[in-house]
Amino acid sequence: MVITKTPFRISFFGGGTDYPSWYERTGKGAVLSTTIDKYCYLNCRYLPPFFKYKHRIVYSKQEFVNKFESIKNSSARESLKLVKPDRGVEVHYVGDLPAQSGLGSSSAFTVGLLNGLYSLQGEIKSKKELALDAIHVEQNMIKTNVGSQDQTAASFGGLNKIEFKKGGNITPSPIIMADDKLADFQDHLMLFFTDFTRDSSNIARGWIKNTSKNEDDLKIFLKMVDEGVGILTSKKDNLDDFGKLLHEHWQIKRGLAPKITTSKIDEIYKAGIEAGALGGKLLGAGGGGFILFFAKPEAQPKIREKLKKFLYVPFKFDHGGTQVIYLGNHDPF
Repeated sequence: MVITKTPFRISFFGGGTDYPSWYERTGKGAVLSTTIDKYCYLNCRYLPPFFKYKHRIVYSKQEFVNKFESIKNSSARESLKLVKPDRGVEVHYVGDLPAQSGLGSSSAFTVGLLNGLYSLQGEIKSKKELALDAIHVEQNMIKTNVGSQDQTAASFGGLNKIEFKKGGNITPSPIIMADDKLADFQDHLMLFFTDFTRDSSNIARGWIKNTSKNEDDLKIFLKMVDEGVGILTSKKDNLDDFGKLLHEHWQIKRGLAPKITTSKIDEIYKAGIEAGALGGKLLGAGGGGFILFFAKPEAQPKIREKLKKFLYVPFKFDHGGTQVIYLGNHDPF
C-alpha cells in the first residue's frame, strides 16, 4: 500500500502564459506561484482477487470496473493506462479542500495518483518526471483545457517562478526570501471560499480561444511575474506594491474571457477592497472557487467581518511538493 500527499497551489501572476498555445508559439511563459498546506491524499494498493471487479476507484463516487477503459474518472483512467499496473488496483482519494475551486486540485490529484502508482510498482520518479507525466495525461490523453503550472507546482512544491519553454521544457526557480519577510508575506494573504465551484476546463476554453486577441495583456502578465519576484526579493520591508500589483492583474484578467468573473464575484472583491485589502484575485481559471486578498494584518479583522458569510481558510506555504508518506511492504498476493 502507498499513500501520497500532494499540495494545492495559489497562483499570483502569469496565469494564461502557461498554456501550450502560448509558450509553444512565443517561446516563453512564466508564473509566480506557491503551494500551500492544504493537500489531497491518494491511497493506492493492489486489490485482493476476491471480487467480481478488478479495480476499485473511490472519490466523490465509487467505481467498480474490470478494465481501465471503463473508469469514468478521466484522470484515474488515463493515469492507470499510462502506468499500466499488471494487477487489480484500488485507489481512495480525500482532499482538504473542494475540487473545482481554483487551487489546482485536479492536477494535484493526477500528480499524487501517478506518484502513488509508480511507487506501488517500485519505480522512483523525479519531481520533474511526475510533472511532465501529469501534463501529458491531462493535455494529451484527457485533452483537458489546462495549462502546465498546476502539475509543476504540485510536483515540486514551494514558492517558485516557473518558466515554460518550447518543447514542454519546465524550469521552477525557488524564490529566496529571508525567513521574517517570508512570514510577513504569508501574513498578508487571506483566502476565502466563494461558496460555489465551476468547471475550469470550460472557462479555460475561452482563455485559449482568445490567446491571440489577448497577446498584449499576456505580455503584461509575464512582466508582472518578474515585478512580483522583484518585490518579494527586494531589501525593502514594505510589501504593499505586491498587493497593488495583484489588483492591477485582476483588473486585466477579469476581461480576458467570458465567465471569468460574475456579479457575485465582483461584489465579493469590491467588499474586500472597501474593507481595506490592497489587492486580490479570483484563483484559477475563474467563475468561482477561492478568492485571494492581500491585506496588512491590522486590516484583516475588518475584512473578515465584512466577508463573514464566506468561509475564511487560514493557510501556510508548503515547501515539499508531492510526497509518499506511507509505503507498506506487505503484499499477501
